[in-house]
Amino acid sequence: MVQKKNEQTIKDLAKSVLQGTDFFLVDVEVKGSREPVVWIYVDAEKEGINMDQCADISQELGFLMDAHELFNGRYRLNVSSPGLSRPLTDRRQYPKNTGRKARVKFKINGNYEKLEGTLQKVDEKKVVLKTDEDETTSIAFDQIVETKIIPAL
Repeated sequence: MVQKKNEQTIKDLAKSVLQGTDFFLVDVEVKGSREPVVWIYVDAEKEGINMDQCADISQELGFLMDAHELFNGRYRLNVSSPGLSRPLTDRRQYPKNTGRKARVKFKINGNYEKLEGTLQKVDEKKVVLKTDEDETTSIAFDQIVETKIIPAL
């Protein structure tokens, strides 16, 4: 319970640090309990995030977390971009991945489906995926369960 409360507080603090920047919070994970490791995943709509920017965010967020005394004792704070291994979790991540190959798991009529193809188009309500067979499929955001980008070889 304390861990979930801390996660929510960290999310709120991270959002306040990112306010007024081009960055947005993708996710927060807290792992471990004796010396917790806090992972903050940050992204930007148009480009990626570099190490210097992550360090600046980490410094400001760490200061706020210390001021709120979220953990008894020591903790480790890591600020990073989500990377390709993590699924897209925010609609703002989709446009900059247009033209890239993706695997989308979605639910339609109560059934789970998976489709792999190139993200052709993204708008406020849906993504359009073009498969290797040249078929185009529109998938509404509210149907998407998970989207992972497939790295180019």
